[in-house]
Amino acid sequence: MQVTFLGTGTSSGVPMIGCTCEVCRSLDHRDQRLRVSVHLAIGERSFVVDSGPDFRQQMLRARITHLDALLFTHEHKDHTAGLDDIRAFNFRQQMDMPVFGEPRVLEQLQREFSYIFAEHKYPGVPRVILHPIERDDEPFEVLGVAVQPLRALHHKLPVLGFRIGGFCYLTDANHIGPETQAQLRDADVIVLNALRREPHISHFTLAQAIEVLTEAKPKRAFLTHISHQMGRHHDVEAELPPWIRLAYDGLKLEV
Repeated sequence: MQVTFLGTGTSSGVPMIGCTCEVCRSLDHRDQRLRVSVHLAIGERSFVVDSGPDFRQQMLRARITHLDALLFTHEHKDHTAGLDDIRAFNFRQQMDMPVFGEPRVLEQLQREFSYIFAEHKYPGVPRVILHPIERDDEPFEVLGVAVQPLRALHHKLPVLGFRIGGFCYLTDANHIGPETQAQLRDADVIVLNALRREPHISHFTLAQAIEVLTEAKPKRAFLTHISHQMGRHHDVEAELPPWIRLAYDGLKLEV
């Protein structure tokens, strides 16, 4: 499996509009973060987890020309706002796009993108096939690939991460229970959100993320959903144990 980090930033992105902090002024490309998303190439299959407002830019930058399915972790706009841009894949591939998410998330998409689901559709609107993820305690299948949901809480909002083989991806969380902690254990790679150093109502801090990862004991770990408040990439990485790295936009992994 090849993993490409399409975006590693928080909801405002980095740099943040109007901010003149040293991170937002940094010329290091690793400090320039689009909204969080990841691409998974599994054999001939091509999946994306979350299509935020930067989805079009991310697809162009990563030169992704084929997409087989879209998976959603939850319904917040920084994870869903780019859904309209799957039209390009509809046109190129002459197929409706399979979209996977919890029923609550799919219902939100139907409200916010009502024109996609209208009885009498405007010509050229995106075409999707909704696949509800009904359970979080057993794997579901995406085009022959087994995907294990990973339950977490984003403040009081239930969200999902996903485990495929030895790869675990969990963003926008500040609490995971013992069942999910067990599902993370001994993975090859865990990707986990770490927003900043200071406490936050709905995201793990850097210290909390390190604690979760230390208990899970993956071979490697990468932090994502990073805000400008975390500090410069170079400085933060120097503080981390060698098996934990900060992800950055464009980073590719073989898992």
